[in-house]
Amino acid sequence: MGDRIMEDEELRKLLEKVASKIIKQGSREMKKEVDEKTEGIEVDMVGIDSPHGIYVYEPSKDKWVLVRTKGDYFKPDRDGFYIVYFDNTRCPACRIYDLAWYPYIKLIGSSLENTYFVIILCDWFARECKSEAAKKSFEHYDVHASPTTLLMYVENGEIKDMERIEGSKTLDKLAEIIDNFIKKHKKSE
Repeated sequence: MGDRIMEDEELRKLLEKVASKIIKQGSREMKKEVDEKTEGIEVDMVGIDSPHGIYVYEPSKDKWVLVRTKGDYFKPDRDGFYIVYFDNTRCPACRIYDLAWYPYIKLIGSSLENTYFVIILCDWFARECKSEAAKKSFEHYDVHASPTTLLMYVENGEIKDMERIEGSKTLDKLAEIIDNFIKKHKKSE
């Protein structure tokens, strides 16, 4: 039992170190890439210096793409599973959550079929947001805690099920929550 706890602690420290390196690298790259026209930019990680808006993970490129800053709230556009992270740049708990979120997507999430990862980014919820689309997304999905992750199951163009996960999660807990949500709906198919 003691060895298991030691191994878990060592793994946690290693993952934190890797995630921290990814976060620092992503933030530096974002500062280099951003200019006045931001939609369509591709980044390794959405960071505190990133433009506000709606980002979608593109697994074939292993990049986050800023798909929209203007217009309406985020709506799933195809059938499958959506994992939507509502992130605030001024949220300390979000920075902790990033240590699980980004490694999860790189290690596990990028290989899941019909599963789409989205980040909605503002400074502070809908109150302080430079993106009309992100602001409307926070409002539409009634997000008032950060980080908040919405798990959505979409079938025939309709959201059939949605679960709200509030607060920071560890990598193993995040993986368990997402896995259970997907399994629940794969059984019903």
